[in-house]
Amino acid sequence: MRVLSSVLRLATLSLGLLFAAKALAADEKQLIDSINDYRSQVQRCGGEVSAELPPLAGDPRLALSATSVVNLQQAMVAANYPMKNVQAISLSGPRDAASAMKAIQESFCQIVLDPQFVDVGVSRQDREWRIVLARPLLSARLGDWQAEGQKLLAELNVARGRPRQCGTQSFAAATPLTWNAILATAAETHSRSMANNNYFDHKDRDGRTPGDRAELAGYSGQLIGENIAAGQDTVRKVVDGWVASPGHCANLMNPQYQELGAAYAVDPKSDSGIYWTAMFGTP
Repeated sequence: MRVLSSVLRLATLSLGLLFAAKALAADEKQLIDSINDYRSQVQRCGGEVSAELPPLAGDPRLALSATSVVNLQQAMVAANYPMKNVQAISLSGPRDAASAMKAIQESFCQIVLDPQFVDVGVSRQDREWRIVLARPLLSARLGDWQAEGQKLLAELNVARGRPRQCGTQSFAAATPLTWNAILATAAETHSRSMANNNYFDHKDRDGRTPGDRAELAGYSGQLIGENIAAGQDTVRKVVDGWVASPGHCANLMNPQYQELGAAYAVDPKSDSGIYWTAMFGTP
């Protein structure tokens, strides 16, 4: 009986460790979700107003130890993460994901609202947290901007082809968009401007809005919309990010849009490396 009692105690202990591990993993995922909800809305941080940003992708390679001292560059090499840039946030004290998110908003909003980052990893040990945000080197082989723009059109049409919930808005399946070369030229111009001038915004350096740029390019449509992205090195990643972001999702599902032009541009000297623009139009 003593042996059986010992086995039972061991089994109980194992179950307790399993439940604790699951609770920690749930908190880590909840914090990533909270960070992405925060990024998906316009925020005021450090005296500036941020743009609506696409969500960060959870990457287990970035879930570094919450308690040990880590050299980030060496850790990225060890994790086989081809890093362009990385930033870590360490927190001590938050008892749950909500408390950790509050601390991030109060002290580290500029890091989580930095548009250059595309991946995130979170680890927690008791009340110690480590949040790692990173941008990888461009790893995909891309075609020219027109070829990738056409791929983006195809992926967006797949997304539009089924009913979708974008935040609090429900959308029925929408009709496919058709390619418009004028909108594509305007999209390429804006992507190139963002890449070469190292910024991420719907308003360009001359203060022009998407409607201004479409008109300047020669498009005389009734309605113009625009989605932008930075850091993602494949069309699939771009569209996944937009679908997961309520504002971007609502834009791409808008049944009023009928045409699209899209393009990317690359500048290795820029913070995000690669920039994408999709311009929606209604003739």
